[in-house]
Order: sequence, then C-alpha cells, then structure tokens
Amino acid sequence: MATTNGRVQSNDLVTLPVINISDPTPEIGRKMIDAAATHGFLYIDTRGTDFAPENVERQFELSKQFFSSPEEEKAACQIGSDNRGWTGMHSETLDPANQKRGDFKEAFNIGEFIDNRPQQPIPKSLQGHEDELLDFETRCRKTCHRILRLLALGLEIPDPDWFSSRHKTPSGCTLRLLHYPALPLDTDYQPEVDIRAGAHSDYGSITLLFQRPSQPGLEILTSSTTRSENSNSTSASEDRRTQQNKQQKWSPVPVIPSNYTPEASDDKTPLPPILLNIGDLLSYWTNNLLKSTVHRVIFPNDQHRNKASGAGLLGEDRYSIAYFCHPTDSTLLEAVPSRLVPDMTHPSSTTEARDGGFRVGYGGGAGGAKVLTAKEHLIRRLEATYGFEHK
Repeated sequence: MATTNGRVQSNDLVTLPVINISDPTPEIGRKMIDAAATHGFLYIDTRGTDFAPENVERQFELSKQFFSSPEEEKAACQIGSDNRGWTGMHSETLDPANQKRGDFKEAFNIGEFIDNRPQQPIPKSLQGHEDELLDFETRCRKTCHRILRLLALGLEIPDPDWFSSRHKTPSGCTLRLLHYPALPLDTDYQPEVDIRAGAHSDYGSITLLFQRPSQPGLEILTSSTTRSENSNSTSASEDRRTQQNKQQKWSPVPVIPSNYTPEASDDKTPLPPILLNIGDLLSYWTNNLLKSTVHRVIFPNDQHRNKASGAGLLGEDRYSIAYFCHPTDSTLLEAVPSRLVPDMTHPSSTTEARDGGFRVGYGGGAGGAKVLTAKEHLIRRLEATYGFEHK
C-alpha cells in the first residue's frame, strides 16, 4: 500500500450497506443511523426512490451537452458568492494544505427553482431544458425528505418530520453537474500530488451522488484502530488505558457494489445505486453522532489504459451528479430532541472542542458556541473554500 499525504492508500474496497427506503419504518431508520455513524456513507437502492433509469440517464445527457459547449458560453455563467454557476478546471482547491494546484474538474451549480423558475442565468446549452432540470431537482428533494424522515425515526425523535419540516425553501440546496476530463498525453499531471477532487467533506445535511457504471475514482477516508503492545496489562481498567493508534487510509468506493443488481435503462445501461453521505451540517447538528466523512476523487490506477490504446488521452472522462440538501436558511441548528444525540453544549469525546465550541468540516469553517442558522453555517463553509466575502 502506498502513502499519500501521510495517509495509507488501500486497494481494499470499502463495504457499505445498500438500503431500500421504500418502507419508512424505524428498523430501516436504525440501519441508516448505524451506517451514517460508522462510515458516513451508504447506498440507496434506486427502486425505493422516485428515480427511473431514464430520469438519471437524461440528466447525464444534459450534463455532457453543457460541458461540451464552448468555454466562453460556460464562462458567461461564472460561479459567484451565491454558489451558483460554472467553475472551471483548477478553479477549486478543496484540499489547499496538500494540493499544489486546483482540482482537475469543472462543475456547474444549479440553485433552487422558485415558482418553477431558475434563480440564475442558464447557459445557452441548457436553455429550453429548464423543466427537465426542475423535474430532476424535485425528485432529488423528495428522496432527501424520505431519507430525513428515516433518520428521524432511527434517532427516535418523537416527530418523524422534525428534520424534513426544516428543509424547505429558501435554502442552500444545490444540484451540481460534475465533469472530470481525460487529460492530453503531454499533460504535466503528477499522480502523486495532483487529484481530480481534493480531500473534503460536504457542507449540507445530506448529499445524493449519481455515478456512471464504468467511471470509478471516489475514495473515503477510513480509520482502523490498533493497540500498542502491553504485555504487563492484566486488568480490564489497564486494558482500557492501553494506548490506541488510529491509522487512516483511503479506501475506494465501488460505483456498483458486488451484492447489488442494478436496474437498467432502455439502452441497457445499468443504473448504479445512489450514494448517500452525511454532510458537515447534519454532523454538527447531531454533535458528530453522524459522521461527515472526508472523501476525494482520484484518477484510478488502471486509467492509463487509454494511453496504450492510442486514444491520445490519459484516463477517460468521468461524469457525476451531486445533490446537496440543506435546511431552510433560517433554521436554527439547535439541539436535536433525541436521547441518542449527545448534549451539544458540552464538548465530549465525540467532538473536537475548539474556542469553546466545535470544529466541524474538513478544512475549517463552522464552529463556535453560538447557535448558528443553516445559512450562517453554509456561508462559513463557502468562505473557507472560496474565500467569498458576505456582507
């Protein structure tokens, strides 16, 4: 196993559960909580959602249509402090402490539709397709509300709609189209330091990730605990005090897990399960009971095959679509009414105390003893990533 940025690179695929959310029961909710508290990631069976294979396939067609358009057309919708619009190659540096240059990707952020209308300029390549974008965003929102209800059931919150009722417009919900292009053979790309998307955690409550069957690259940061040798330890109390060392490693996440049989679209393209992960805000809200796990996107080791095939490119294009679900802007991130959630006002072993509060999120941002609103939390995270200034 190789070492990158002080962490071990593992070739062992991480094993995550696949959960069907069509039956909203406390038992399913508890399974989701267990996965969210262990890895922060799990798969959602598409058969328990509002998505048919054709819905997802069409959205990827629109995504490719946008990213293949002239750069000047994309640049006309440049991202701003509202977190909407296009960001080009190397514009984002998600892991500035370890990256020498920005991410090898481009993205287009689509904010909420209000009264069925986009609240941002739509690029020429997507004009006339607003209804399709809205339809996909609506399906994402419905799926997220179903998931939030299950999480509330799993946390034994008396009101199962406690989370979902706090996720209405206006909010920071964002649909993000992503393109990680193949590179020309004469690129100065350095595999030991360059990366498609730097190590980061997501900002919101939960994220839905849609992927293509043959386009891997996502890795999550996992920890394994080993005990140092202590041959003189004879009692349980001594054993509990035995020094523990946590080794962090990057573990690849398969697009389609081996125990999953996907649906297929009309052209027989398999539809992978939706990958769900917990974001910083929900981790903050639950006092780190639910994990916001650091993840990244790399060039898979086998993607040098195009060079040998004479394609004239290093690797191949990777497309994905993420939906970042956020609470209503004005929602106070106050204590969650669950006996399973630690008291947010008292730093515990499950939180990192900092300046009298809590540091949540890879790379800094939200933290402090003050009860934040959802919008304040998002602004702090965006400022940490982009350096945006909000008045």
